[in-house]
Amino acid sequence: MDINYELYKVFYHVAATLSFSEASKKLFISQSAVSQSIKVLEKKLDQTLFIRSTKKVQLTPEGEILLKHVEPAINLISKGENQLLEANTLNGGQLRIGASDTICRYYLVPYLNTFHKAYPNVHIKVTNRTSIECAHLLQNGQVDFIITNYPNSGLSSSQNVRVINEFYDVFVANQEYFPLKDQAVDLKKLQSYPILMLDRKSTTSEFLHQMFQKEQLDLVPEIELSSNDLLIDLARIGLGIAFVPDFCIPENDKDLFQVKLTEQLPARQMVVAYNENIPVSQATRQFMDML
Repeated sequence: MDINYELYKVFYHVAATLSFSEASKKLFISQSAVSQSIKVLEKKLDQTLFIRSTKKVQLTPEGEILLKHVEPAINLISKGENQLLEANTLNGGQLRIGASDTICRYYLVPYLNTFHKAYPNVHIKVTNRTSIECAHLLQNGQVDFIITNYPNSGLSSSQNVRVINEFYDVFVANQEYFPLKDQAVDLKKLQSYPILMLDRKSTTSEFLHQMFQKEQLDLVPEIELSSNDLLIDLARIGLGIAFVPDFCIPENDKDLFQVKLTEQLPARQMVVAYNENIPVSQATRQFMDML
């Protein structure tokens, strides 16, 4: 089917913003030109792609299917343009990274600082999502690479994974509220305490649920949040026992202690992942080598 790329480009921006006026601003064309382009595309595909009303625009099921294919293609073309503009130098271009809040704060910041000082003309864009959501960003071509906890159910076989760090997950609590400091506790006993943990969209949540299932136990957390720092704060005031990676626990914290387990939880890895089927820029290679 012979369809002009510009029509797909207009469709992408309308679908991304759900607004004909916003799409026209991003594309620097008139709103009527945007509307006409969508009509031409719908006619060529013989499908209605948007539901239009006076207040809002919505994708039809057919439009959602098309967006899943068009979005990675648009991002891939954009990435190719940026790499050509960069012209194989580190005097410009863009570095697009996906990472979770915890990894950004406790691991990534020093590397960003070093890289920015060495290559100040490279524009750095960091997208902050959960590790599983970062894998989807990578799949759609919205980032050049991600730094994620591993295993990660969102990663596919086409994505190259390189281990850069190893860590353990631990339970932490306040001795004043949970006098377990001198005891060894198994998962079954922990089950009776209020557990504070990351929400289901995280690799950490997946990991702990798997550990409980392995012991044929049901894990029903008391609180699920999207921030390890907030989990630590809540454990510090005695709301429960928090499950967090060991590298984000403050040193010499007088209020918290690590709960000893009778069974050793396996270590997890921190990895950098990128799409092995897409050439990476010099800036991307340089940054990943730093890791």
